Formats: sequence, structure tokens, C-alpha cells
Amino acid sequence: MLKVGVFGVGHLGKYHLNNWKEIEGVKLVGFYDPNEANAKEVAAHYGLKRFTDPDKLVESCDAVDIVAPTNFHFELCERAIRKGKHVFVEKPLANTIEEGKKLVEMVREANIKMQVGHVERFNPAYLAVKDMQLNPMFIEVHRLAQFNPRGTEVSVILDLMIHDIDIILSLVPSDVKQISASGVAVMTETPDIANVRIEFNNGCVANLTSSRISMKKMRKMRMFQKDAYLGIDFLDKKTEIIRLAGEADKGAFQFDLETPAGKKTIAVANPQIEDGNAIKMELESFVDSIINNKPTAVTEIDGYLAMEVAHQILDKIGNTNLAV
Repeated sequence: MLKVGVFGVGHLGKYHLNNWKEIEGVKLVGFYDPNEANAKEVAAHYGLKRFTDPDKLVESCDAVDIVAPTNFHFELCERAIRKGKHVFVEKPLANTIEEGKKLVEMVREANIKMQVGHVERFNPAYLAVKDMQLNPMFIEVHRLAQFNPRGTEVSVILDLMIHDIDIILSLVPSDVKQISASGVAVMTETPDIANVRIEFNNGCVANLTSSRISMKKMRKMRMFQKDAYLGIDFLDKKTEIIRLAGEADKGAFQFDLETPAGKKTIAVANPQIEDGNAIKMELESFVDSIINNKPTAVTEIDGYLAMEVAHQILDKIGNTNLAV
């Protein structure tokens, strides 16, 4: 039985608690949250032990789940890693690049499992195309959200855009060549809306727009490659694939298109999206990595690389604003 403790039982933390209770082979030993009112509510509702000493909780666990605000990630991860405990930590990995580097090194030295909570890797709409032959050369992303004070301790880059940065870095087999970015702080002290262009050495270009002051929600990614267009709607859990027809497309809707190179047969497919709870799947994946001694689905290095690009974007935005 894997003993798990949760740090931070706010809005997202409660989702984690609900899912941990449904995962076989896991025992929730308790939680730590300094918010008195929230802690009393959770202790009563879930019947869970509340720890007032974070070290005591760490010592009682095999693994910890850190769902606290980003500025507490490093301190809590460090406590757990130094005691040889496995760590699941919400994105972003840490508050600063220096903290992220230290965590990567500590995980390597301690030989524990760490997974970063980039939950969109487990979105059913993304999983529907994950195993396809993907070689995108142009990616366009829109991630828009209505304003919510929760999570505003970090910029929209680290709050929302980092989801898409992580997925793009996992898809494009190339190093980043150049980043251009602009952003505006509207409701908070950090950028609330931003547009970013990432160019890779292999020629791929990604254009990302994120906003947390939108009137409507949107989480869409479009990918263009030599033989196909793929559209992923992370919010409505829909996927569309338009490509040159091949043997694998016999059941798909097809039509002919006249081109300068002659007639081409185009196939349009909407893969079946399996129902799935992305948070539960990522936590189950973490447990599986520990039990079967496998690499985690989103490693500390993945988390650091996404964070590194996010901070490069923030530097570009800061320099642009200073220039103005």
C-alpha cells in the first residue's frame, strides 16, 4: 500500500483528494494546509488527519502530492526529496529557474520519482493523437480563460501557457532557436495576456496566445505538418484530423481535391475520444511509475524545460516593455 500525503487542499487540492481516494493501492495518510478554515473543512469532510508540522507528514508517507501555490513548491519538494520520498508537484515545477535547477539535481542524487502536473498530457483529446506519426512544422495555440483570482501569484505564462509549452516541447524533436513575445498586465502585476512565437532549429514555428481575462474559454491547438492538419480541442474534448488518404483512412470521410500536382484524395477523421479523468490518470501514472520503477510520464526535466522556456518568454516581455 503506497502511503500518500497531500500538501495544499484548496480548489485543486480537493480534486486531488477526491481522485486519490479512488486509486487502488493508495492510502491517504493526511494533509497539510496552513489555512485554518480550509483545513478544518477538509478534515471534517474527508475524515482525514490534518498535520500541522510538514515534516511529520513527509515522514508518514512514501510519496507526497504538492498542490500548494508555486512559491511554496521548492521548499516542500526539498523537504520530501531530502527524506527520500517520491514527489508529485503541480506545474510549474518551481518559482524560479534556480529553484528548478536545484530540484532536478536533487531528484537525480536522491534517486526518487518526481512527476510534474502538466495535466493536459492526459487530456483524452490529446491522447487520441498522441501515438500518431506527428512531425508538426507549424503549431497554433489559443488558451483563453475568464479571470479568476486563483493562481494569479504567477503570470499567465506560468499559469496557462506553460501547459502548451510542455506539449509543444514534447512534440517537436528540436531545440528552441528563437523566441519573440509580447504581453500586457491588465488585472494583476504580471502579464495577463500574451502572444508568443517560438522558432525551432528544425524549422517548426509555434504561435501561442494565452489570456486569463477573456470573456469566453478556449483551449485549442492546431498542428500542420507535411501530410496532415490536426485540431485538438482540449476544452470540449474533440479531435479532427485532415490528411492525404491512406490505408488507415478507409473508414473516414473522403473527398477528392484538384491540385497543381494532380488529384489528391483527402480523408477527414474525428477519432473516438475515450472518456477519462485527466487528473486521476496522471496520479495513477505517478503511482505506476513508483510501483514498477518506471520513468514518470512528465519528469522533473520535462517540467524544468517548460519552465525554462516560460522564463525566457517572461524575459522577452520584460525587455519589450522596458523598450517602450
